[in-house]
Amino acid sequence: MNGVREILLVSIAGPDRPGISAVLTQALSAHQVNILDVSQAVIHDQLTLGLVIETGGEHDSALLMRAVLFEAHALGLQARFTPISADSYHHWVAGHGKARYILTLLARKVTAEHLAAITRLIADQGLNIDGLQRLSGRVSLEGEAAEARSKACVEFSVRGEPRNVDAMRGEFLRLAGDLGIDIAFQKDNAFRRNRRLVCFDMDSTLIEHEVIDELAKAAGVGEQVAEITERAMQGELDFIQSFEARVALLKGLDASVLEAIAQSLKLTEGAEHLMQTLKALGYKTAILSGGFTYFGEYLQQKLGIDYVYANALEIEQGKVTGRVVGRVVDGQRKAELLREIAASEGVNLEQVIAVGDGANDLPMLSIAGLGIAFRAKPLVRANAKQAISTLGLDGILYLLGVRDRDVELG
Repeated sequence: MNGVREILLVSIAGPDRPGISAVLTQALSAHQVNILDVSQAVIHDQLTLGLVIETGGEHDSALLMRAVLFEAHALGLQARFTPISADSYHHWVAGHGKARYILTLLARKVTAEHLAAITRLIADQGLNIDGLQRLSGRVSLEGEAAEARSKACVEFSVRGEPRNVDAMRGEFLRLAGDLGIDIAFQKDNAFRRNRRLVCFDMDSTLIEHEVIDELAKAAGVGEQVAEITERAMQGELDFIQSFEARVALLKGLDASVLEAIAQSLKLTEGAEHLMQTLKALGYKTAILSGGFTYFGEYLQQKLGIDYVYANALEIEQGKVTGRVVGRVVDGQRKAELLREIAASEGVNLEQVIAVGDGANDLPMLSIAGLGIAFRAKPLVRANAKQAISTLGLDGILYLLGVRDRDVELG
């Protein structure tokens, strides 16, 4: 290039159609410009295209602008040119090294109130939004009946360091409760884009039931066991002691009941879709449960899960003895098993996702790269890295950056 170089932001807007980018970049190529940055978005068939270009100087810029304006007018588009000073450009380049995060908004339906609250919080924390996109499918207008199981997700790419991470996370929890939404906030790095192993709790996570409560009802001790279960899930009781007390109450239950209960288990919303998608994407999956092996293996066959670790009920002469065989799978054991599976698969802990709802899930949620409290108790939500309460289990896919249109399963 001859002369003094000039940097311009070229902004194009108008109705989208095939070939627009080809025509405009062809016009630019005749002037031998360098493309320093480019971004394009289309929403409801309306195009917004931006290019930061370097020209040979004011003379070249004038000719270039005339050519682009001519082509834009012929295509029914508006074109705007904004000069960028060298200092401004260098300042922009320097910002490339700042930390980047992904904020994910999950809801049944996204409203302006949701976006206003989140963007205000982002600004208050001194973060800048580089981009945002909808990961969920296009919204149907079929009315409220369709909204009960609808899914909506918007992903924000933000830059900078939060002023106060703890205060920000506290505000996320408050907004989630006030607005009936979920907000996830993750560092945008290579690990986020390369998770390989997902470990699930079973009861009230993969399935909607607490199986021990179902067994207790069949044994006629439902109320006693449910009370102990709830206190254990809230973290008020030691898990192993409470577990042994509950299992002891099952003594004498006919073993034939197990099959009937297994067949009646209801999968959590989105579980089947999530498992199919994870399998299609090559993820390994595991059940790490303080429940019972019999039901974990039933789900393993149903959902194609790779690993199952749970508690084996002792059965003698066709009756439950009120004891389990081997070491009880408590919270600490879940974390150990997660480490062991990750090591056997050659997976870094940062590439592991752990999902659970109870206090005994916190150890594995804390060591996984992505720990998700799913429809969890307040204690667990407050201590987990991320939480999903609004959508089904397949909402996890949005935290991986997977769009609804990315994976089509037959």
